[in-house]
Amino acid sequence: MSNNGKKLTKSRTDKKISGVCGGLAEYFGVDSIWIRLAWLVLLFCFGTGILLYIAFALIMPEAPKE
Repeated sequence: MSNNGKKLTKSRTDKKISGVCGGLAEYFGVDSIWIRLAWLVLLFCFGTGILLYIAFALIMPEAPKE
């Protein structure tokens, strides 16, 4: 699971809301459904999922246009 020098950016193609989960999935080389499920677990079990998502949405840069 190496990132091969990739930058962490929001996805332009795999997005439902702002592209955070798609960007994390691209960075870590996993399917985005696993990232989305992790957000749901954080949201319902610990209540921090929405705060983390908002923070990532504000901090992560957009992926460059191709």
